[in-house]
Amino acid sequence: MDRRLGGGNSSRTKERWSVMTVLVELTEVRKLYNGGSPQAAVDGVTLTVQQGEFTAVMGPSGSGKSTLLNLIAGLDRPSQGRVLVDGVDVGSLNETELARFRRTRIGFIFQFFNLLNNLTVLDNILIPAQLAAVSPAVARDRATDLINELGLAEKQRLFPGRLSGGERQRVAIARALINQPLLLLADEPTGALDSRAGEQVMGRLTELNRRGQTILLVTHDAKLAAAYASRVITLSDGRVADDSRLKASPEVAASDIVRLRSGEAAP
Repeated sequence: MDRRLGGGNSSRTKERWSVMTVLVELTEVRKLYNGGSPQAAVDGVTLTVQQGEFTAVMGPSGSGKSTLLNLIAGLDRPSQGRVLVDGVDVGSLNETELARFRRTRIGFIFQFFNLLNNLTVLDNILIPAQLAAVSPAVARDRATDLINELGLAEKQRLFPGRLSGGERQRVAIARALINQPLLLLADEPTGALDSRAGEQVMGRLTELNRRGQTILLVTHDAKLAAAYASRVITLSDGRVADDSRLKASPEVAASDIVRLRSGEAAP
């Protein structure tokens, strides 16, 4: 497997990819926000994600999709239950440990890119490696490889304001991969893109998954989930309403997901 795109950060990680193992495990997880609604944003969720899976999390606005992603990333702490990522109890870590954990194990792609406009493409990509104290030479080699793989070689000296939306999202993907994370979290990564740029971004994510990268994608788009994910988890009111494993190919129709969400069997 090519370590430049989605490789693990240790020989132990490479060995784990040879056999499917549990990477993410949630047990009876609830999240209540102080001062907010008495309804839990995430309410008693129990699930696992295997190494190498491409999983889409679907549901209407307010169903708990982004909260679930934030809990796995350690950006939120569970009110009840346990979140394990690569065997680490995320909710038990202090802020320093959480920061280190995210730098070494998690890559995060946001809907609106979250690039720093006063830094070049190259410098944006290098930020996580610098925070993780990766040696400058190693970080630059990784960044160069990612820039070439993602078709950004001619853009690396430009500032984000001079890029298209699709190019900015490719920069965000490179930034998320620079520390070779075990888990890539993507929160509506095509939500701010036109259809052509969105297809290009999803194509890149699919290629990453083919090379072994575990991806957890939040989306409200049934067609997108059907086209790219091999598993779809549907949330409703903070609970898992459906958890369906689909054919790992683009031939799965969006109508299949609609039927699965309503409790019918897939053909």
